[in-house]
Amino acid sequence: MKILVLGGTRFVGKHMVEAATARGHEVTLFNRNQRPGVFPDLETLVGDRDGDLKALEGRTWDAVIDTCGYVPRIVKKSLEALASRVGHYTFISTLDVYDQPDVVGIDENHPLAPLTDESIEDVHVAYGPLKARCEQEVERAMPGRSLIVRCGLVVGPGDLSDRFTYWPTRIARGGETLAPGNPNAPIQWIDARDLAEWVVRMIERQAQGVFNATGPEQRVTVGDVLSRSNVALGSPAEFVWVEEPFLLEQGVGFWIEMPLWLPKKEKLGGIMTLNVMKAVREGLTFRPLEDTVRDTLAWDRARGEDVKRVAGLDAEKERRLLDEWRRASAARM
Repeated sequence: MKILVLGGTRFVGKHMVEAATARGHEVTLFNRNQRPGVFPDLETLVGDRDGDLKALEGRTWDAVIDTCGYVPRIVKKSLEALASRVGHYTFISTLDVYDQPDVVGIDENHPLAPLTDESIEDVHVAYGPLKARCEQEVERAMPGRSLIVRCGLVVGPGDLSDRFTYWPTRIARGGETLAPGNPNAPIQWIDARDLAEWVVRMIERQAQGVFNATGPEQRVTVGDVLSRSNVALGSPAEFVWVEEPFLLEQGVGFWIEMPLWLPKKEKLGGIMTLNVMKAVREGLTFRPLEDTVRDTLAWDRARGEDVKRVAGLDAEKERRLLDEWRRASAARM
C-alpha cells in the first residue's frame, strides 16, 4: 500500500512508520522537516498543516495515518486536501476525549467531553475536547473510511515524555525507592510497537470505527508494574509506599513529576480501567511488560546522561521525601 504519514518522526509516529515499512508498504512523510535524517530513505514532503499543504497537491495514497492532529480547524484543512485522494484515514486520538473520566469500564460508546468554546485551540486548556472535535471532523469528511484509535499511556523505546521511562531507570538504580499512593491502583498502558503493528494491520484490512487501544485486557495494578519491573531488571530496589495525603501535602506533582500516580481527588481513575475488548477482538495483542521495561531502559541508557529527562522525581527530592515520610510515620506511632 501507499501510506501517507502526517508527522511520523517522533515517538508514536516513528513506530507507525517502522511497522508499515517492515510490512512492505511504501511510506511518504509529510511534516515540517524539523528532524531531518530520521528516515533518510523515505520520501518526505515538507509543509505545514496550518497553512502550507501544497506538497500534497496532485498526489494520491491508499491510506493516511494522522499522528499529530490536535486542533479541529487544522485537521479539517488536512481532510479537505486529502479526502478525495485517499482511500482510508486513521486518526490517532486519546482516551482524554471521554467525559466523566472516573467511570470504570469506559467503552467506545461513552459520552465525549464537549468543547464549550469553539474559539479555544490551546491543547493545554482543552486537550480532550479538542481531540474529540478532531475525531468528528475525520468522521464527517471520511464516512465509512476512517479508523479512530483512542490511546492511553503509550510506553516503550523512544518515549520522549519520560512518563514511563522514569520507572525502569529509577528501579535499575536500586536502593530505597519512593512508590506513590496505593499499590492496588489500576494501571493500563500499551507498548508503542504493539500499537503501531496493530494499526498497520487494521489499515491493511481497511478497518473502520472507533477503538480504545490501551491495555492489557486483564486488571493490573501499579504495584504489579513496579514489582515485575524490579524482577525483570534484577534490581535491588526497595519500594517504600508513601501515602497519597502526604504526597499532596508535600506538593508532589502527579503523573509527570511522579509518574503512574493519579490522586483520587482528580477523579481520573476510569482512564486506567478502559474496556479494550473491541480492539482485542480485532487482533490487538500485548507483549510482556518485562520486555517493554528492559527495552525502555536500554533505549534510555543509549541517550546518555546529558539528555534532560522531562518527567520523574528528582533524586534529592525523593530522598528528602522519604526522610520526611519516616519522621511523619514515627510521629503517628
